[in-house]
Amino acid sequence: MSEPISTAPESLRTNEAKGAHTASWQRLGILYARVALGSAFLSPVADRFGLWGNHASWGNFVNFTRYVAQVNSFMPAFTIPFLAWAATAAETTLGILLVLGIWPRKVALGSATLLFLFGTAMTISFGIKKPLDYSVFSASAGALLLSLFEVRKSPLNS
Repeated sequence: MSEPISTAPESLRTNEAKGAHTASWQRLGILYARVALGSAFLSPVADRFGLWGNHASWGNFVNFTRYVAQVNSFMPAFTIPFLAWAATAAETTLGILLVLGIWPRKVALGSATLLFLFGTAMTISFGIKKPLDYSVFSASAGALLLSLFEVRKSPLNS
């Protein structure tokens, strides 16, 4: 009994189908990473302004500013309010842009940088365990990977 011989066009179609399937998963993964990272920025911003109610970590901006002082214990006290507002502005902007898919590569790179700086500040003030426990560096690495993808216009990312 002879094996069927695969024709070039048939194997080419199979490879094209696999490529299309992989591209679909890649687009879905990029969308998932963008929305997850964007939400991870926006949720704590909502917490700072009391929008999470009883489920809050800080519940208000004063408590958040105290936390910023702890994370940045190596910084002069007069810089803390600026750092709290700068972090809030950066997280709000990056979060919205990630969720909406605007300038995805640049925004992802900015997100990776912000998370790396946050993880570094946590390490200096609390030791390496805290940023590892809160997955700060893994989120930074995920954002960096996201910045490497060339995003094409499609209904999922426009």
